[in-house]
Amino acid sequence: MTLKKLITATAAAAALLTSGAVWADRLQDIKKAGVLRVAAFDGNPPFGFVDPKSRKIVGLDVDYAHEFAQRLGVKLQLVPTNPANRVPLLLSGKVDLVLANFTITEERSKQVNFSIPYFASGTQFLAPKGKLTSAEQLSGLRIGVDKGTTNEIVLRQNYPQATLVAYDDTPFAFTALRNGNVQAISQDGPKLVGLLATIKDAKERAKWEVPAFTISSDYIGVGLPKGETALTDFVNTTLKELEAKGRAGQIYDAWFGPKSNTPLTRNFKIGEK
Repeated sequence: MTLKKLITATAAAAALLTSGAVWADRLQDIKKAGVLRVAAFDGNPPFGFVDPKSRKIVGLDVDYAHEFAQRLGVKLQLVPTNPANRVPLLLSGKVDLVLANFTITEERSKQVNFSIPYFASGTQFLAPKGKLTSAEQLSGLRIGVDKGTTNEIVLRQNYPQATLVAYDDTPFAFTALRNGNVQAISQDGPKLVGLLATIKDAKERAKWEVPAFTISSDYIGVGLPKGETALTDFVNTTLKELEAKGRAGQIYDAWFGPKSNTPLTRNFKIGEK
């Protein structure tokens, strides 16, 4: 290669790197496009589910998504997801953020960025009332889990003698429980409480319970693409502002407050260590 060609090739490579750096600034891309694409659950109340009246996806995670879009001055586009599809949607560039009860783990952090936590919960169980009272019983049970969740990982690591049956989403696992295919299902406690609240028949709802014990403590964060520093900083700053101004508390109370269908005491605030 001649010196002239080498200089030309080097300049072209530098131009590509520069354009790539600009392209990689997802925050600017979102502002330019005028749309924030967020992956959210559409079947896991109260974090994300379809409101039967409006037929729109609503929930705690969706409220946070609206806050981000509002501060950016862009439209919000919700992309329905399930636990197993959250990371693939983000890695493929089909969404900008994941707000879907996404537990922060070291393994996931190898593939995606996480915001600071905005919610805390733990791995709990839904079972027929009175049938499950302690963690010691888990090893002898057939348990339904959501594919790709930390709940599944914790159970496989700590209770290898339990028989786990993986489902695409919590409602499918609950159907299996009601049909007798499994003896209990596992998910974050708040999600299970929310699931019970969707049962309109009081007698049917009374057949089930979420036992008081938990086998893990988990922190929930916003999932973001790797390398997107500006977008991550924006999300973290917004979360802290929502807590400081009381909006985070309002969002929590709307879905878990004493007047909600799923009352649960708030024991975590954004920014706490």
